[in-house]
Amino acid sequence: MAKTDTSFTCSSCGAVHKKWAGRCDACGAWNMIVEEAPLSAGPASKTLGGVRGRKISLHDLRTEEVSPPRARSGMEEFDRVLGGGLVPSSAILVGGDPGIGKSTLLLQAAANFSRNGLSCIYFTGEEASAQVRMRAQRLGLSDAPVKLATETNLRDILTTLDAERPDLAVIDSIQTMWADHVESAPGSVAQVRAAAHELTSFAKRRGSAVMLVGHVTKEGQIAGPRVVEHMVDTVLYFEGERGHQFRILRSVKNRFGAADEIGVFEMTGQGLAEVTNPSALFLSERESPAPGSAVFAGIEGTRPVLTEVQALVAPSPLGTPRRTVVGLDAGRLSTTLAVLEARCGIPFAGLDVFLNVAGGMKISEPAADLAVAAALLSAREDIALPVDYVFFGEISLSGALRPVGQAENRLKEAQKLGFKTAVAPARSKLGPPTGITVRQMPDLTAFVGEMFGAG
Repeated sequence: MAKTDTSFTCSSCGAVHKKWAGRCDACGAWNMIVEEAPLSAGPASKTLGGVRGRKISLHDLRTEEVSPPRARSGMEEFDRVLGGGLVPSSAILVGGDPGIGKSTLLLQAAANFSRNGLSCIYFTGEEASAQVRMRAQRLGLSDAPVKLATETNLRDILTTLDAERPDLAVIDSIQTMWADHVESAPGSVAQVRAAAHELTSFAKRRGSAVMLVGHVTKEGQIAGPRVVEHMVDTVLYFEGERGHQFRILRSVKNRFGAADEIGVFEMTGQGLAEVTNPSALFLSERESPAPGSAVFAGIEGTRPVLTEVQALVAPSPLGTPRRTVVGLDAGRLSTTLAVLEARCGIPFAGLDVFLNVAGGMKISEPAADLAVAAALLSAREDIALPVDYVFFGEISLSGALRPVGQAENRLKEAQKLGFKTAVAPARSKLGPPTGITVRQMPDLTAFVGEMFGAG
């Protein structure tokens, strides 16, 4: 039988190498490559010599399973992102920048779940118990029946969980957990992978839900091996600027609900407060018409959200004009500028362009192209758009406007907030009348001609 080779893994990035080296070729880190023993081939995996594993029972696709029961926390924004509530035996990974409020969010969630009858244990490996109690007192959660412990030893945590059998366990954070059977430092790839595997297995085996807090890298991804995100059922990102009061909880993976769902919170002195109408909040500062401002009717998960796109165009003293983007993909801005110049004859050479999404919101929808173009043209021509207009539509490289999904929901949200007119691509599926005027544009040239009197 062929011998299984030992592998060598980089503790920094998780890259696998055939032999040891001082420097990792993938990430460039020095002295981070460690030896990993191969997986043992036990008797259950052998098919030679008459030794076989057990036969697995098979089912057809018509097998009907009962929908998993859900426990609601009472925090509607949090329950929305989870898909309607907490599912037993689920493993949830929550990532976010340092100081963004992950611990505050999960402490509030655990307190709300415990007040609704769930038994909850909060394990912290980053703070002392006194610090967590002080935060709970400041947030008015001291009376919540949440059990608290400060521990990093994974074996002790699993033993405690096995004895207590809680409905929910919060681990803050997965990078501080230490498994004594893994020969590497806490926070390394091997340790994070082992801790996540053991905690997820406990959740599936004992019927308890587990929430794991994960640190993020400077690129904004959850630190550690990518396999951790595959192990868990739900991956949430807590986004926002530390100097800004708004926070967005975004689901990027959810086996029990919709992905890309968002919940909006506001950081206050009493903790995180829910924002039930984020569209009104993001547009609260928009009172009088101003050049460079356009409202985008977007969709986040299943929720329509209206946000303000702001643009500033000014002559550049530099040889290479600046292109600064906050809250949008810089590549989409470059594409929109190129289409405006190539298809509409509107140059932006020699002009600095600054683009921002108000309220700290991040937009990834291609449907924002038309709102971006409207804001850019408004800023360049110094012409304010009507305050009761909303925009949505994707711009193709040919200059045509392509229809986007859920147009009817976008229009309903716009009408609810008092907008009178929507500018959308032609051939959009609008459904029955919604009480808002829709101006349908076939291409970007027609849009420029009608809105700015040029083309």
